[in-house]
Amino acid sequence: MAAATTTFEVGRTWTARVSERNSELMAQQALRRRGVRTPEFYFSKHFDNSRLVKAPDPVRVREMRVFTAAVTVLFSLIMIYGLQHFSAIERSYRVEAEKQQIDQLREENRQLKLSEAQLTQPSRIDTKARELGLAAPQPGQVVHPSARVDASAPALAQINAPAPPVQ
Repeated sequence: MAAATTTFEVGRTWTARVSERNSELMAQQALRRRGVRTPEFYFSKHFDNSRLVKAPDPVRVREMRVFTAAVTVLFSLIMIYGLQHFSAIERSYRVEAEKQQIDQLREENRQLKLSEAQLTQPSRIDTKARELGLAAPQPGQVVHPSARVDASAPALAQINAPAPPVQ
């Protein structure tokens, strides 16, 4: 057993001494009982509660069904709201993307119109034609097609494809 303790021991408090003594006593009791340490609560008899059956309570069952239905409806409403909310957000992103694409296409259209205006300037066309060695057409060199056929006018060659054989 431990040596007798006095109140004049230095460095140890009263609670430390008490807890040390209690742990020593618990260890000795455990060794005496089984030789090994056991849990604080030990049940020597097994309780069989399998024969106990809870009686059905129709009021409680009805309350639980109503509660379950209410929670299901509430959950469904929350999910529908969330679906609509996120669909609206997705649509707004698509609308913004389409607006950006429209702005981009308008800018591209403006650039193409400017390019067309520069390329169709008569002075530019005339300068480019002279660089390439082209000259103004001679009288009678340009033929304008008309609805009436003139026998003296030059005719375009035409190829008539043979008709496929009928079977």
